[in-house]
Amino acid sequence: MQSLRKLHPGRGLDLQDVATPCAPGPGEVLLKVKSTGVCGTDLHIDEWTASYHFVTAALPVTVGHEFSGEIAALGEGVAGLTVQQLVAVRPSVVCGQCEACRAGQADACVTRRGIGVTRDGGFAPWVLVPARNCVPIPAGVDAEVAALTEPLTVSHEAVRTGNVQQGDRVLVLGPGNIGQGIAIFARAAGARQVVVAGHGDAARFEVLRKMGFKELIDFAATGMEAGLAPYLQSGKFDVVIEATGAAAVIEPALRALKTHGILVITGIHAAPVAIDLTALVRQHQQIRGSYRAPERAWPEVVEFMRSHQETLRHMITHRVPLARAYEGFALARSKVATKVMVQAEPETTP
Repeated sequence: MQSLRKLHPGRGLDLQDVATPCAPGPGEVLLKVKSTGVCGTDLHIDEWTASYHFVTAALPVTVGHEFSGEIAALGEGVAGLTVQQLVAVRPSVVCGQCEACRAGQADACVTRRGIGVTRDGGFAPWVLVPARNCVPIPAGVDAEVAALTEPLTVSHEAVRTGNVQQGDRVLVLGPGNIGQGIAIFARAAGARQVVVAGHGDAARFEVLRKMGFKELIDFAATGMEAGLAPYLQSGKFDVVIEATGAAAVIEPALRALKTHGILVITGIHAAPVAIDLTALVRQHQQIRGSYRAPERAWPEVVEFMRSHQETLRHMITHRVPLARAYEGFALARSKVATKVMVQAEPETTP
Protein backbone atom coordinates (compact mmCIF):
# COMPACT_ATOMS: atom_id res chain seq x y z
CA MET A 1 0.00 0.00 0.00
CA GLN A 2 1.03 3.64 -0.35
CA SER A 3 1.68 5.76 2.74
CA LEU A 4 2.80 9.34 3.26
CA ARG A 5 5.98 9.05 5.33
CA LYS A 6 8.74 10.99 6.97
CA LEU A 7 11.84 9.08 5.97
CA HIS A 8 14.70 11.20 7.29
CA PRO A 9 15.45 14.40 9.23
CA GLY A 10 15.02 17.50 7.14
CA ARG A 11 12.33 18.98 4.94
CA GLY A 12 9.92 16.84 3.00
CA LEU A 13 7.62 13.82 3.07
CA ASP A 14 7.49 10.91 0.62
CA LEU A 15 4.64 8.83 -0.75
CA GLN A 16 6.12 5.37 -0.38
CA ASP A 17 5.05 1.77 -1.01
CA VAL A 18 5.10 -0.15 2.27
CA ALA A 19 3.84 -3.51 3.44
CA THR A 20 0.16 -3.64 4.32
CA PRO A 21 -0.30 -4.28 8.07
CA CYS A 22 -0.86 -7.88 9.10
CA ALA A 23 -3.48 -9.12 11.53
CA PRO A 24 -3.72 -7.03 14.71
CA GLY A 25 -1.86 -8.16 17.79
CA PRO A 26 -3.29 -8.47 21.31
CA GLY A 27 -5.16 -5.31 22.28
CA GLU A 28 -4.97 -3.89 18.75
CA VAL A 29 -7.40 -3.32 15.91
CA LEU A 30 -6.82 -3.04 12.18
CA LEU A 31 -8.51 0.04 10.73
CA LYS A 32 -9.56 0.74 7.18
CA VAL A 33 -8.79 4.48 7.13
CA LYS A 34 -11.71 6.60 5.91
CA SER A 35 -10.58 10.24 6.21
CA THR A 36 -7.46 11.94 7.57
CA GLY A 37 -7.17 15.67 8.18
CA VAL A 38 -4.10 17.75 7.37
CA CYS A 39 -2.99 19.40 10.60
CA GLY A 40 -0.48 22.08 11.49
CA THR A 41 1.59 19.36 13.14
CA ASP A 42 1.83 17.57 9.78
CA LEU A 43 3.04 20.81 8.18
CA HIS A 44 5.66 21.28 10.91
CA ILE A 45 6.92 17.71 10.48
CA ASP A 46 7.09 18.26 6.72
CA GLU A 47 8.99 21.55 7.15
CA TRP A 48 11.11 20.02 9.94
CA THR A 49 10.44 22.83 12.39
CA ALA A 50 12.89 22.77 15.29
CA SER A 51 10.23 21.92 17.89
CA TYR A 52 9.52 18.65 16.02
CA HIS A 53 13.04 17.24 15.83
CA PHE A 54 12.06 14.80 18.58
CA VAL A 55 10.47 12.73 15.80
CA THR A 56 13.96 11.73 14.56
CA ALA A 57 14.20 8.61 16.73
CA ALA A 58 10.96 7.24 15.24
CA LEU A 59 11.87 7.63 11.55
CA PRO A 60 10.76 6.35 9.14
CA VAL A 61 7.14 6.90 10.15
CA THR A 62 3.77 7.35 8.43
CA VAL A 63 2.29 10.71 9.41
CA GLY A 64 -1.33 11.71 10.01
CA HIS A 65 -2.99 11.83 13.43
CA GLU A 66 -6.46 13.27 12.74
CA PHE A 67 -8.40 10.36 11.29
CA SER A 68 -11.39 8.10 11.38
CA GLY A 69 -11.55 4.49 10.31
CA GLU A 70 -13.70 1.42 10.07
CA ILE A 71 -12.63 -1.57 12.15
CA ALA A 72 -11.58 -4.41 9.86
CA ALA A 73 -10.22 -6.89 12.41
CA LEU A 74 -9.94 -7.25 16.17
CA GLY A 75 -6.89 -8.50 18.02
CA GLU A 76 -6.92 -10.94 20.89
CA GLY A 77 -8.55 -9.62 24.05
CA VAL A 78 -10.32 -6.65 22.41
CA ALA A 79 -13.78 -6.05 23.88
CA GLY A 80 -16.39 -3.35 23.36
CA LEU A 81 -15.66 -2.83 19.67
CA THR A 82 -17.04 -4.59 16.61
CA VAL A 83 -15.94 -5.20 13.05
CA GLN A 84 -17.23 -2.51 10.61
CA GLN A 85 -17.67 -0.04 13.47
CA LEU A 86 -16.67 3.56 12.70
CA VAL A 87 -14.24 5.09 15.19
CA ALA A 88 -12.14 8.19 15.65
CA VAL A 89 -8.59 7.62 16.85
CA ARG A 90 -7.13 9.26 19.93
CA PRO A 91 -3.49 9.62 18.84
CA SER A 92 -1.83 9.65 22.25
CA VAL A 93 -0.66 6.11 23.08
CA VAL A 94 0.22 5.75 26.75
CA CYS A 95 2.69 3.23 28.10
CA GLY A 96 0.59 1.70 30.88
CA GLN A 97 3.74 1.19 32.97
CA CYS A 98 4.95 4.57 34.27
CA GLU A 99 3.98 5.80 37.73
CA ALA A 100 1.16 7.96 36.36
CA CYS A 101 -0.33 5.14 34.29
CA ARG A 102 -0.14 2.72 37.22
CA ALA A 103 -1.98 5.29 39.34
CA GLY A 104 -4.81 5.46 36.80
CA GLN A 105 -3.71 8.89 35.51
CA ALA A 106 -3.02 8.03 31.88
CA ASP A 107 -3.28 11.69 30.83
CA ALA A 108 -0.03 12.30 32.75
CA CYS A 109 1.91 9.45 31.07
CA VAL A 110 5.55 10.48 30.68
CA THR A 111 6.49 8.07 27.87
CA ARG A 112 3.51 8.45 25.55
CA ARG A 113 3.88 8.01 21.78
CA GLY A 114 1.88 9.82 19.14
CA ILE A 115 0.10 7.96 16.34
CA GLY A 116 1.07 9.77 13.16
CA VAL A 117 4.05 11.39 14.89
CA THR A 118 6.24 8.74 16.48
CA ARG A 119 4.33 5.65 15.32
CA ASP A 120 2.54 4.99 12.03
CA GLY A 121 -0.56 7.07 11.43
CA GLY A 122 -3.46 7.72 9.13
CA PHE A 123 -2.07 8.91 5.78
CA ALA A 124 -2.40 5.34 4.55
CA PRO A 125 -5.22 2.96 3.57
CA TRP A 126 -4.71 0.69 6.61
CA VAL A 127 -3.27 1.21 10.09
CA LEU A 128 -2.90 -0.77 13.32
CA VAL A 129 -3.86 1.11 16.50
CA PRO A 130 -4.45 0.16 20.14
CA ALA A 131 -8.09 -0.66 20.79
CA ARG A 132 -8.11 1.70 23.81
CA ASN A 133 -7.39 4.57 21.43
CA CYS A 134 -10.54 3.95 19.40
CA VAL A 135 -13.50 6.20 20.21
CA PRO A 136 -16.82 4.89 18.81
CA ILE A 137 -18.68 7.29 16.53
CA PRO A 138 -22.50 7.40 16.75
CA ALA A 139 -24.59 6.16 13.84
CA GLY A 140 -25.40 8.94 11.41
CA VAL A 141 -22.13 10.84 11.84
CA ASP A 142 -20.11 10.89 8.62
CA ALA A 143 -16.58 9.48 8.57
CA GLU A 144 -15.06 12.76 7.41
CA VAL A 145 -16.80 14.69 10.18
CA ALA A 146 -15.60 12.01 12.61
CA ALA A 147 -12.04 12.78 11.46
CA LEU A 148 -12.50 16.26 13.00
CA THR A 149 -12.70 14.75 16.48
CA GLU A 150 -9.05 15.20 17.45
CA PRO A 151 -8.78 18.91 16.54
CA LEU A 152 -12.19 19.54 18.11
CA THR A 153 -10.95 18.06 21.38
CA VAL A 154 -8.06 20.55 21.28
CA SER A 155 -10.54 23.41 20.81
CA HIS A 156 -12.79 22.04 23.54
CA GLU A 157 -9.85 21.86 25.96
CA ALA A 158 -8.83 25.46 25.19
CA VAL A 159 -12.29 26.74 26.09
CA ARG A 160 -12.33 24.61 29.25
CA THR A 161 -8.85 25.89 30.20
CA GLY A 162 -10.07 29.46 29.72
CA ASN A 163 -13.03 28.73 32.03
CA VAL A 164 -15.38 30.46 29.61
CA GLN A 165 -18.62 31.26 31.44
CA GLN A 166 -22.15 32.33 30.56
CA GLY A 167 -22.08 35.99 29.53
CA ASP A 168 -18.31 36.21 28.89
CA ARG A 169 -16.79 38.20 26.07
CA VAL A 170 -14.22 36.05 24.25
CA LEU A 171 -11.57 37.00 21.70
CA VAL A 172 -10.21 34.18 19.52
CA LEU A 173 -6.92 34.92 17.76
CA GLY A 174 -6.54 32.70 14.70
CA PRO A 175 -9.45 31.60 12.47
CA GLY A 176 -8.04 28.24 11.38
CA ASN A 177 -9.52 24.88 12.28
CA ILE A 178 -8.56 25.11 15.97
CA GLY A 179 -9.71 28.73 16.24
CA GLN A 180 -13.01 27.91 14.57
CA GLY A 181 -13.58 25.05 17.01
CA ILE A 182 -12.73 27.36 19.91
CA ALA A 183 -15.33 29.84 18.69
CA ILE A 184 -17.95 27.07 18.46
CA PHE A 185 -17.28 25.75 21.98
CA ALA A 186 -17.08 29.26 23.46
CA ARG A 187 -20.52 29.98 21.99
CA ALA A 188 -21.81 26.67 23.34
CA ALA A 189 -20.44 27.59 26.79
CA GLY A 190 -22.68 30.66 26.80
CA ALA A 191 -20.30 33.46 25.81
CA ARG A 192 -22.37 36.51 24.92
CA GLN A 193 -19.80 37.72 22.40
CA VAL A 194 -17.26 35.76 20.38
CA VAL A 195 -14.90 37.83 18.24
CA VAL A 196 -12.53 35.99 15.89
CA ALA A 197 -9.48 37.72 14.44
CA GLY A 198 -6.99 36.74 11.75
CA HIS A 199 -4.58 38.12 9.21
CA GLY A 200 -5.45 37.73 5.53
CA ASP A 201 -7.88 34.91 6.26
CA ALA A 202 -10.80 35.75 3.96
CA ALA A 203 -11.59 32.13 3.08
CA ARG A 204 -11.61 31.05 6.71
CA PHE A 205 -13.76 34.02 7.71
CA GLU A 206 -16.29 32.86 5.12
CA VAL A 207 -16.42 29.47 6.85
CA LEU A 208 -17.02 31.22 10.18
CA ARG A 209 -19.86 33.23 8.66
CA LYS A 210 -21.48 30.01 7.47
CA MET A 211 -21.26 28.76 11.05
CA GLY A 212 -23.02 31.87 12.35
CA PHE A 213 -20.15 34.12 13.46
CA LYS A 214 -20.35 37.75 12.38
CA GLU A 215 -17.81 39.62 14.51
CA LEU A 216 -14.65 39.00 12.53
CA ILE A 217 -11.50 41.16 12.30
CA ASP A 218 -8.87 41.02 9.57
CA PHE A 219 -5.72 42.55 11.02
CA ALA A 220 -4.21 42.61 7.53
CA ALA A 221 -6.57 45.47 6.74
CA THR A 222 -6.60 47.25 10.10
CA GLY A 223 -3.60 46.26 12.18
CA MET A 224 -4.21 44.62 15.54
CA GLU A 225 -4.60 47.74 17.69
CA ALA A 226 -7.00 49.50 15.32
CA GLY A 227 -8.92 46.31 14.62
CA LEU A 228 -9.57 45.68 18.30
CA ALA A 229 -10.30 49.30 19.22
CA PRO A 230 -14.08 49.27 18.47
CA TYR A 231 -14.56 46.17 20.60
CA LEU A 232 -12.55 47.56 23.52
CA GLN A 233 -14.72 50.67 23.77
CA SER A 234 -17.24 48.62 25.74
CA GLY A 235 -14.56 47.03 27.90
CA LYS A 236 -11.81 44.46 27.67
CA PHE A 237 -12.33 40.76 27.05
CA ASP A 238 -12.92 38.23 29.82
CA VAL A 239 -10.99 35.54 27.96
CA VAL A 240 -8.54 35.71 25.05
CA ILE A 241 -7.59 32.44 23.37
CA GLU A 242 -4.58 32.44 21.06
CA ALA A 243 -4.42 29.89 18.23
CA THR A 244 -1.86 31.46 15.91
CA GLY A 245 1.65 30.48 17.01
CA ALA A 246 2.60 34.10 16.21
CA ALA A 247 4.65 35.77 18.95
CA ALA A 248 3.58 39.26 17.86
CA VAL A 249 0.01 38.78 19.08
CA ILE A 250 0.81 37.96 22.71
CA GLU A 251 1.55 41.45 24.04
CA PRO A 252 -1.51 43.11 22.42
CA ALA A 253 -3.61 40.13 23.51
CA LEU A 254 -2.73 40.88 27.13
CA ARG A 255 -3.57 44.55 26.61
CA ALA A 256 -7.00 43.51 25.34
CA LEU A 257 -7.60 41.33 28.42
CA LYS A 258 -9.46 42.64 31.43
CA THR A 259 -8.19 42.64 35.01
CA HIS A 260 -8.46 39.09 36.35
CA GLY A 261 -8.85 37.89 32.76
CA ILE A 262 -7.40 34.68 31.31
CA LEU A 263 -5.16 34.38 28.25
CA VAL A 264 -5.02 30.83 26.88
CA ILE A 265 -2.12 29.87 24.61
CA THR A 266 -2.81 26.99 22.20
CA GLY A 267 -0.39 27.88 19.38
CA ILE A 268 3.01 26.22 19.11
CA HIS A 269 5.62 29.00 19.24
CA ALA A 270 9.02 28.60 17.62
CA ALA A 271 10.80 30.93 20.03
CA PRO A 272 10.38 32.42 23.54
CA VAL A 273 8.03 35.39 23.88
CA ALA A 274 8.72 38.48 26.00
CA ILE A 275 5.97 39.34 28.51
CA ASP A 276 5.52 42.43 30.70
CA LEU A 277 5.22 40.57 34.00
CA THR A 278 4.71 43.74 36.03
CA ALA A 279 1.58 44.61 34.07
CA LEU A 280 0.43 40.99 34.35
CA VAL A 281 0.82 41.01 38.13
CA ARG A 282 -0.82 44.39 38.69
CA GLN A 283 -3.84 43.36 36.64
CA HIS A 284 -4.12 39.90 38.20
CA GLN A 285 -4.14 38.33 34.76
CA GLN A 286 -3.44 34.67 34.11
CA ILE A 287 -1.69 32.94 31.22
CA ARG A 288 -2.60 29.29 30.78
CA GLY A 289 -1.29 26.78 28.30
CA SER A 290 -3.66 24.35 26.62
CA TYR A 291 -2.58 21.39 24.51
CA ARG A 292 -3.84 17.81 24.55
CA ALA A 293 -7.37 17.13 25.76
CA PRO A 294 -7.87 14.59 28.55
CA GLU A 295 -9.26 11.22 27.51
CA ARG A 296 -12.56 11.91 29.26
CA ALA A 297 -13.24 14.85 26.90
CA TRP A 298 -13.42 12.69 23.77
CA PRO A 299 -16.88 11.22 24.39
CA GLU A 300 -18.17 14.72 25.24
CA VAL A 301 -16.90 16.06 21.94
CA VAL A 302 -18.30 13.10 20.01
CA GLU A 303 -21.71 13.70 21.60
CA PHE A 304 -21.50 17.38 20.61
CA MET A 305 -20.60 16.26 17.11
CA ARG A 306 -23.76 14.14 16.88
CA SER A 307 -26.03 17.18 17.30
CA HIS A 308 -23.89 19.76 15.46
CA GLN A 309 -22.69 17.76 12.46
CA GLU A 310 -24.05 20.14 9.83
CA THR A 311 -22.34 23.13 11.42
CA LEU A 312 -19.04 21.30 11.81
CA ARG A 313 -19.12 20.07 8.22
CA HIS A 314 -18.46 23.64 7.03
CA MET A 315 -14.89 23.30 8.36
CA ILE A 316 -14.10 20.68 5.72
CA THR A 317 -13.32 22.83 2.71
CA HIS A 318 -11.19 20.54 0.53
CA ARG A 319 -10.84 16.83 -0.17
CA VAL A 320 -7.97 15.12 -1.97
CA PRO A 321 -7.00 11.47 -2.56
CA LEU A 322 -3.92 10.10 -0.84
CA ALA A 323 -1.97 10.20 -4.12
CA ARG A 324 -2.38 14.00 -4.08
CA ALA A 325 -1.87 14.54 -0.35
CA TYR A 326 0.92 17.02 -0.94
CA GLU A 327 -1.53 19.25 -2.81
CA GLY A 328 -3.61 19.23 0.34
CA PHE A 329 -0.59 20.35 2.36
CA ALA A 330 -0.12 23.28 -0.03
CA LEU A 331 -3.78 24.27 0.37
CA ALA A 332 -3.48 24.18 4.16
CA ARG A 333 -0.40 26.42 4.07
CA SER A 334 -1.98 28.95 1.75
CA LYS A 335 -4.92 29.76 4.07
CA VAL A 336 -7.26 28.85 1.23
CA ALA A 337 -8.48 25.88 3.24
CA THR A 338 -9.75 25.40 6.76
CA LYS A 339 -9.54 21.61 6.90
CA VAL A 340 -8.26 19.44 4.07
CA MET A 341 -9.34 15.81 4.23
CA VAL A 342 -7.15 13.15 2.61
CA GLN A 343 -9.09 10.06 1.59
CA ALA A 344 -7.47 6.71 0.91
CA GLU A 345 -9.65 3.89 -0.39
CA PRO A 346 -7.95 0.49 -0.01
CA GLU A 347 -7.90 -1.55 -3.20
CA THR A 348 -7.49 -4.90 -1.47
CA THR A 349 -8.23 -6.47 1.89
CA PRO A 350 -5.14 -7.39 3.94
